[in-house]
Amino acid sequence: MRSLLNQLALPVVAAPMFLVSGPDLVIAAGRAGILGAFPTQNCRTTADLEQWLQTITDGLTVEGRTLPWAVNLVTHRTNARLADDLAVVARFRPPVVVTALGSPKPVLEAVHGYGGLVIADVADLPMARKAAAAGVDGLACISAGAGGHTGALSPFAFTAAVREFFDGLLIIGGGISDGYGIAGAVAAGADLVYMGTSFLAAEESLAVTGYKQMVVDCGIDDLIVSAAITGTPASWLRPSLVVNGLDPDRLDEAERERNYQAAGAVGRWKDLWAAGQGLGAVTEIQPVGAIVDRLTDQYQQAAARLVRPSLEGSIHA
Repeated sequence: MRSLLNQLALPVVAAPMFLVSGPDLVIAAGRAGILGAFPTQNCRTTADLEQWLQTITDGLTVEGRTLPWAVNLVTHRTNARLADDLAVVARFRPPVVVTALGSPKPVLEAVHGYGGLVIADVADLPMARKAAAAGVDGLACISAGAGGHTGALSPFAFTAAVREFFDGLLIIGGGISDGYGIAGAVAAGADLVYMGTSFLAAEESLAVTGYKQMVVDCGIDDLIVSAAITGTPASWLRPSLVVNGLDPDRLDEAERERNYQAAGAVGRWKDLWAAGQGLGAVTEIQPVGAIVDRLTDQYQQAAARLVRPSLEGSIHA
């Protein structure tokens, strides 16, 4: 775990985003000094996945060593490709595998077998305890404010509660949109910060131009959290719902069966666009490197605030 953190210039994960994260984004993130990730279901077939993994491995190999990167595997029972995708992942050996929407158990043996880290996406404390008991190396705590499938807990409350029983790698995500928030999360006990919305409008993302521009143009008030689209609460851009003939204020919240197979999900996520509460910080379409530079400057400013002389002199005076 410490080895991974030491290889990063900034404690950030460019979160794996369905239909958005691809090889260009992962490579740009790694070369900028953060951890890039993508969902395997962004590839239409397992053969496509193999090509992506080769491209990423080649793109992140610098002077004989490979910079860290991550893949995201949906472990829900509806993912019919899990076994095939996992076999390909095990051949390419990404340093980090993130599991989502199901138990991490199906991937533990394969990933630990080649020395990789397994991180489980969790949205509440029961899920976090189950994943920790299963033997994961880390937890990615999806909190209130996250884009896509979201959580309900405050990032800081979630971090504190998980640290009561888990001392592994802790990633926190949810509405953190700048370097100041990154520093606050680390000070509160997180090792890394998940950031998705901040990279939606990156030049290297797979998002279509209209999606990127909507992210730039919208703010927090343009979001709605609803389970009506996928059966699981997710944070959506209201204008994208309206464009597709849906009334954001009259969505059918009736319980429906969850289905995370790529083929069944594409229609929903391709036209109905998700984002998190970090929306307001995205003001232009720009390269990943420029985004990371901005975050780094803010992070360093925030770190300097924590050691202000005035505070040092006032404690226990």
